[in-house]
Amino acid sequence: MLIVVAPDSYKGSLSAVDAAEAMAKGIRSVFPEAGIVKMPIADGGEGTVQALVAATGGTLMNEQVPGPLGAEVDAVWGILGDGTTGVIEMAAASGLTLIAAESRNPLMTTTYGTGQLIRTALDHGLRRLIIGLGGSATNDGGAGMAQALGARLLTASGEELPPGGAALSELHAIDLSHLDPRLAETEIRAACDVDNPLCGPRGASAVFGPQKGAAPDMVDRLDLALRHYAGIARAATGRDAAEHPGAGAAGGLGAGLLYFTNAELVPGIRLVLDAVNFADTVKHADLVVTGEGLTDYQTAFGKAPAGIAAAAREAGVPVVCLSGGLGQGADDLLNHGIDGLMSIVPRPMDLPSCIAAAGELVEAASARMCRLIGIGTRLQARGGSGS
Repeated sequence: MLIVVAPDSYKGSLSAVDAAEAMAKGIRSVFPEAGIVKMPIADGGEGTVQALVAATGGTLMNEQVPGPLGAEVDAVWGILGDGTTGVIEMAAASGLTLIAAESRNPLMTTTYGTGQLIRTALDHGLRRLIIGLGGSATNDGGAGMAQALGARLLTASGEELPPGGAALSELHAIDLSHLDPRLAETEIRAACDVDNPLCGPRGASAVFGPQKGAAPDMVDRLDLALRHYAGIARAATGRDAAEHPGAGAAGGLGAGLLYFTNAELVPGIRLVLDAVNFADTVKHADLVVTGEGLTDYQTAFGKAPAGIAAAAREAGVPVVCLSGGLGQGADDLLNHGIDGLMSIVPRPMDLPSCIAAAGELVEAASARMCRLIGIGTRLQARGGSGS
């Protein structure tokens, strides 16, 4: 028996790598002879770097870069096992979790550090990049990223534009003469799981600004600034990216990548599964086990377990999802390629206790799952006759 374990992270408690290890341990306790392939997965958000590096036998890297408010942060990025592909989470350099709640201010935050991570990857000779767009603290349309990569964003007086979304209203011209020429020969795929445009009622400022600390008046100000920026960026680059699905992702970083690089915006789970060659692995499997922190109706809309199930279904391989919790609409996944759903929580427990014991709970649930599979196998061997 060959079992592929491909969990997402259990947010706030267990990384995808640790979840895969716990699943494997539980499976081996019941099926010690089973072959197990551990493929920790992410959907392009938090944990993407660690999951892809672990799944491909790659290398984690560290770089000191300016965080979203300028203070230096230690950002983790990775080189995949092929040695030619870099993977970056913009949240590692420009993410919301890097700022205390009381200090969040999308008028001031910048993607400059994300641009520095891209430049660092280029300095390592990498010409294929995967960039996760989740968890942004910014609303600068990728302007800071562009500046870190050599673009000059200038005010009417010829001075360099200061950081932050509010400053975009003062943008007068963009000089691309010093934009890093290596970008032209670099394939960039950005994990993007939203289809929001850059501006307007569904744009970056209106939809995502409030969670980054933007009050209603700030939302209007940021949206107007992004509209102004989009017109000048279009004139400078010849690219009309503002209405592209996903342009509003990560405070408009999706648009910035479209303006200043050759990036393609791709659904996150599809990008990740392609990067780890999941389809080639799963076609040899007898079972796939996936999981996440909470499974509900949202899981079907591009989250990791749904993407894993779709790929496994194409190969005719059954899938079980071990979830930290089963919420409203979880059973709908049974129509999307998931063959079995189980909560890892075996008894009434409060959330802090579940988080503290997440690894043990995943391991025990994996063992329970295998015992049920063993019963099914014995019933099948008996022909289901009941004799």
